[in-house]
Amino acid sequence: MKKNSCIHIDPWVFFSDLKFYKSWGIVVSIFFFLFSISASFGQGGAGNSESDQVILIADMQLQIEVNQAMNDLYNFKFDKAEQQFRWLKQKYAWHPLPYFLMGLSEWWKIMPNLNNIEHDEVFLAQMDTVISISERLLKKPEHEIEASFFLAAAYGFIGRLHSSEERRNWRKAASAGKNALKYMQYSKEKHDLSPELLFGDALYNYFSVWVPENYPLLKPILLFFPKGDKDLGIKQLKEVSFNAFYTRTEAMVFLMRILNSYENDRPRALQMCEYLNKTFPDNPYFHRYYARLLYSSGRFSQAKPVAENILARIDSGQLGYEGTSGRYAAFFLGQIYQTRKKTDEAEYYYKRAVTFSEGIGATNTGYYHFSLLELAKISANRRDKKAARAYYKKVKKYADRGDRAHKAARRGLREL
Repeated sequence: MKKNSCIHIDPWVFFSDLKFYKSWGIVVSIFFFLFSISASFGQGGAGNSESDQVILIADMQLQIEVNQAMNDLYNFKFDKAEQQFRWLKQKYAWHPLPYFLMGLSEWWKIMPNLNNIEHDEVFLAQMDTVISISERLLKKPEHEIEASFFLAAAYGFIGRLHSSEERRNWRKAASAGKNALKYMQYSKEKHDLSPELLFGDALYNYFSVWVPENYPLLKPILLFFPKGDKDLGIKQLKEVSFNAFYTRTEAMVFLMRILNSYENDRPRALQMCEYLNKTFPDNPYFHRYYARLLYSSGRFSQAKPVAENILARIDSGQLGYEGTSGRYAAFFLGQIYQTRKKTDEAEYYYKRAVTFSEGIGATNTGYYHFSLLELAKISANRRDKKAARAYYKKVKKYADRGDRAHKAARRGLREL
């Protein structure tokens, strides 16, 4: 070995084993995707030619028009949003921003039910276009920072799709995550912070600490990157939620999720979700999350009309409202009626929850298993042992053996 030679360790060698791809997919889902959102709006070249260096985000008139399109997008008025995005593409065809926004529109069509692959082809095509244009711009010094941001954003969204529990394309997720991280590292510290750009730093600060705390297998890979600060990340997310223009809604969404799922601050999460639901009343994701938070907070009187409204929209065929939202709403209503000792109503909604779950293939979920368990108990109380036994056996069939529902089903069968 030469005297001055050294060993270079590629952190990605840790992912030679398939089991790491699954864990890394989780990180892509909650880390790269989140961090990359700010990249999509952080920088942009304005004007009608590549030589112009005024960023799109500084154009107040364009900002207003894009903001309206984003409002339409979040409110599931996709036709109106895409009409404005197409206008943006005509004017700035050389820039990745309009293609990214068109891809973001497809992403929110996917969001209500990640099992639905109907929009995948268009979504991935839009993100591939973002990558192609950004790679070309990356060669131009005046655009290398914004290009790296859009590359990170596109790869982040691709990774988010592949890493979802519904898709589980772990190798593709890991590959996209690797590229997203490469471009995020490339552009980090090369731009002045603003409320928009602060979003990315906030998510990095939070999840770079949260991930190794909850997935120890990933500690080796994250040792290669700067240390984060969860408290600072939450503080920064709050600042973006209050002060940003483009990324405010996305920041609120993920701050809401962090507070509810990881920080045990459900009251604050509920407050933010209520705002999102009122601001975008036709967004099924916000709608069902609001019902979920009301239910889990024990606010049954408030949760009941919200859940009923979700089911009414599903029954009327409203855009975006489908089985995923239905199984949430129906289960909540079943529980609410059961606490009120209205067994017939509870049975009706538990059956609807079962039907919704089976309709979208969500038979490995708690809402499905516990709806079946409650139906079994109702049948057993009516001395209908045949129906009760059938429900219990279905739980055993679809729940993992070590799962609480599986154990309850075995116990119920013994008692029968």
